[in-house]
Amino acid sequence: MPPSTNATRRVMLLTGASRGIGHATVKRFSAAGWRVITCSRHSFPEECPWEMGPEDHIQVDLADPENTVEAIEEIKRRLEPEGAVLHALVNNAGISPKGPGGSRLGTMDTRLEDWKQVFQVNFFAPIMLARGLVEELARTRGSVVNVTSIAGSRVHPFAGAAYATSKAALAGLTREMAADFGPRGIRVNAISPGEIDTAILSPGTEKLVEQIPLRRLGTPDEVAKAIYFLCTEASSYVNGAELHINGGQHV
Repeated sequence: MPPSTNATRRVMLLTGASRGIGHATVKRFSAAGWRVITCSRHSFPEECPWEMGPEDHIQVDLADPENTVEAIEEIKRRLEPEGAVLHALVNNAGISPKGPGGSRLGTMDTRLEDWKQVFQVNFFAPIMLARGLVEELARTRGSVVNVTSIAGSRVHPFAGAAYATSKAALAGLTREMAADFGPRGIRVNAISPGEIDTAILSPGTEKLVEQIPLRRLGTPDEVAKAIYFLCTEASSYVNGAELHINGGQHV
């Protein structure tokens, strides 16, 4: 797909862009000519390698519902010069608290405060953003992509209980959103990455590779390409799906 012209420039909103999958997704969409608006708890990092600036970055703490609502209004204002349209929303931000030494937190030792924070960022923020920007998405018959996880469908040796259950809930939410947003022309799908080679891999991941038929980790760009597919006409009749990107780890 050739880069967009200024007259048909597409706009994507991405949460969790600072590293890994989010970082690769920004580069993939930017290379195709999209305007990418990013959301993060931090201010715009000047060292970003893509062509964007503070005008395309929203500082927001998705763990704070009130701040998230404020950010939605700011996003709407940023979209006005583009005709108040949004072609894609990618809910990639996610948090996974760890115990001492980076240990896994199970159901018995995860504090209630952590459960609430994880679900606010991983589950409630995606539906708040999608509902808040539904008119902008409807104008383009746009796409929503929720990033779930391999941990959402079975117990994972490293991902904690709060993270895993929030991702399982997000997968269920994706189906509900597909049914509710579909009549407005908005497609809602999810991607479920497996073991992806990022800077935050847990010690012992190399042992999991032995269980993957492809015998390797996935790359952030391989995930970004799947996200791009779900945001373009190539997937125009795909709605309510969860695409597993795990090298066959579950077969």
